[in-house]
Amino acid sequence: MDFDEVYFWTDTIKDWKCLLNHDQYKEIVILSWRNLVTRGLVIVYGFVIMPNHLHVIWEMKEPNGKEMPHASFNKFTSHMIVKDLKLYSPELLPLFKVEDGERNFRVWQRDPLAILMDSREKLEQKLTYLHNNPLHERWGIVDRPESYRWSSARFYEVGVDNFGFLTHYMDRF
Repeated sequence: MDFDEVYFWTDTIKDWKCLLNHDQYKEIVILSWRNLVTRGLVIVYGFVIMPNHLHVIWEMKEPNGKEMPHASFNKFTSHMIVKDLKLYSPELLPLFKVEDGERNFRVWQRDPLAILMDSREKLEQKLTYLHNNPLHERWGIVDRPESYRWSSARFYEVGVDNFGFLTHYMDRF
């Protein structure tokens, strides 16, 4: 991803495990995004956190030291989730064990998908897609997008930012 470009980004839990069913891991994701936004490293326009993956529409603004903000996101969330698993769910740790020389555990699959949002129409299509994700028959989590707590749908429906880090896409497009 390049700086000052908006992307639709999909990050998936290793082996599609439904680790994000647990709200404490969704909170770690939110905490990381809030921190990156507060520090001026990213702008978040929309998101949804699903049981085994997430979608976010965001813009990289500044590097975090020597790394891209999306790499910082993956590193921080992985570290915090593994730390929690070690303390409270050690039986789940083997599901994330890897031997790749870099780390002992991998929470996120390699190579998240990043799609450039080079038009307002494309962004609106992806925003609708991600907000409707919890309604998909596979999940059936809620009946209306704005009813799902772990997305930006309510922000766009009623103007309430319960997360404290969202920017309306119309401010950019």
